[in-house]
Amino acid sequence: MIGGQAADSQPPSASASCSSSSSSSPSGPAAGGGARLHRSKRRPDILNMLMTAACLGSSSSDTGKGQSKLSSNKVAHGFHLVEGRSGHEMEDYHVAEYRYENDHELGLFAIYDGHLGDRVANYLKANLFNNILKEPLFWSDPQEAIKNAYSSTNKYILENSKQLGPGGSTAVTAIVVDGKDMWIANIGDSRAVVCEKGTANQLTVDHEPHTTNERKRIEKQGGFVSTFPGDVPRVNGQLAVARAFGDQSLKAHLSSEPDIKHIQINSNIEFVILASDGLWKVMKNQEAVNLVKSTKDPQTAAKRLTSEALDRMSKDDISCIVIRFRC
Repeated sequence: MIGGQAADSQPPSASASCSSSSSSSPSGPAAGGGARLHRSKRRPDILNMLMTAACLGSSSSDTGKGQSKLSSNKVAHGFHLVEGRSGHEMEDYHVAEYRYENDHELGLFAIYDGHLGDRVANYLKANLFNNILKEPLFWSDPQEAIKNAYSSTNKYILENSKQLGPGGSTAVTAIVVDGKDMWIANIGDSRAVVCEKGTANQLTVDHEPHTTNERKRIEKQGGFVSTFPGDVPRVNGQLAVARAFGDQSLKAHLSSEPDIKHIQINSNIEFVILASDGLWKVMKNQEAVNLVKSTKDPQTAAKRLTSEALDRMSKDDISCIVIRFRC
């Protein structure tokens, strides 16, 4: 239960946002079909490989910051997103905003990492948090509400694949309530890492196909996990994550059930990093925390993380949000 609110309480419609919640990616399918390079979500295609080799891939970024306005426990955030070097347009989207609902200030933060185009990630940016907050159970049982909303959102995406395309998206979402409580959820390999007294603790689960539980589930549902030399494990030889939104052609073998964790924000919790796998492929959790734990401005911290990932030759889109507490 959040703040002792009854299950049948109806939140008011007032909301307040203090930062941009859209990335630099345009709406609609990505140019070149959004196929990823070698270690990315989908298998590469020859065109993208040639574009990358010829340095034809473009690069752009989106950045910003904001802070809570009403809670006595202050929250501040910064974000930075950089287009990758894999020969396709940006497929990552983010949300970073604050709303006042049911006498509570909510910080809503998310990274959506699309593949085979950006339409599913774009849809999630516009709709997932609304779906979560509309769940009747949200104020009494946030964990169940988040689980239900992830499921219903994925159902809609699959039922509307003609409009939203054949692609999909991973997700990591964070809901901060009054600067006191945080619910983290994820599917796929976008990750949340908290700095607690200087130590990095991973809050999310990387849903990789070769892990025991995921492989068992996929095979039980009639799929298989490929492990070709020089490549990452893939569901049916295609997708490098075992859980995702969308992906119509793999829907029988993928899961959209999130792993969810509740964290009480006490004096030991310093900040949280949300980021797509473009960061985590080249940086360990503790390395990321060490890099920015002395950087008080969260936007500067997010920029440092993405810049370091680029220096380490990350090819994928890199999206990062840093959330600081008691600012």
